[in-house]
Amino acid sequence: MKSRFFTVAEQAGRWWFMTPGGNPMFSIGLNHIDSAPLRYPEQESLWSDRYGNSQERWLRDRVTADLRAWGFNTVGWTQEVVVLGSAESPVDRHSRNFTFEEYQWLGLYYCHMLPFAEIHQWDAQTPYPDVFGSVFEEWCDYVARSECGRMADDPKLIGYFLSDCPTWAHISLHYPTKKPWFDPDALQAPSGRQELARTAEKYYRTIAEAIRRYDPNHLILGDRYEGKALVPEEVLRAAAPYVDVLSFQYFSDAQTIRRDFNRWHAHGQTRAAGRCLRSQSGGCRCAPAVRIHDAGAARDNMLCGLALLRRIPEEPIAPSRASR
Repeated sequence: MKSRFFTVAEQAGRWWFMTPGGNPMFSIGLNHIDSAPLRYPEQESLWSDRYGNSQERWLRDRVTADLRAWGFNTVGWTQEVVVLGSAESPVDRHSRNFTFEEYQWLGLYYCHMLPFAEIHQWDAQTPYPDVFGSVFEEWCDYVARSECGRMADDPKLIGYFLSDCPTWAHISLHYPTKKPWFDPDALQAPSGRQELARTAEKYYRTIAEAIRRYDPNHLILGDRYEGKALVPEEVLRAAAPYVDVLSFQYFSDAQTIRRDFNRWHAHGQTRAAGRCLRSQSGGCRCAPAVRIHDAGAARDNMLCGLALLRRIPEEPIAPSRASR
């Protein structure tokens, strides 16, 4: 069935992203795209001479051409790590997200992350929000109005991410001194699990309502959970009614990923349609994968997988109304 926007659907027992043309698609994406490295003093002439100090020219002439040539069909999370923290300064800094115009210049399918609550495991300085307060609700409305309101009619947008590896109940893999939102020990008691479930439900409901207020069309891809860390069942159950996809960042072997995906998929059955699972490992896709920069057999398997996925026919990408 054709739609103007991406959907998810089950075919022969498998969940797929469905393109606006109604075709199943593997979304093969690349993360962390930033032009700032081209503007170091020693290579400023490269940026000026080759691209005329134009972000549009760089994206259209270089980035899009390279991604297509390498077999990618999607832009994932565009923010790049620009400062790596340490135990003494426990915070990473990322570049800004892409704007609506930059996505149009790229002309590829894309996923966009919304900064409702930047509770990422790589940032030890971000406070956890009071999801029951009016400030959080007002902020969510602003974010959705500011960003979703512009992207609502774009058929190239697959959907929205919420947060990258939020520390709901796990110690940050990067900064062990960062406290999780909920103490894992407290979750041993029924009262602790109940409070986590109550908070998570309010978090996802407030965000989903804000998105749908300004964009009823696109998928909500949810938080990108850290697959190797504790992902409480209460969080997955709370998210299930409000997201279209359960998303995980998971760097591991295929057998381990398959085992955990089967377990997590059960939590998506709280809605009749079930839930599509996606793995974010240096890109976005509807099936588990390994990082392309892993060495040895894992890297070879990844490259073979990309070669096979390139054989899936792709339909022309329709421009958004604003870019026509």
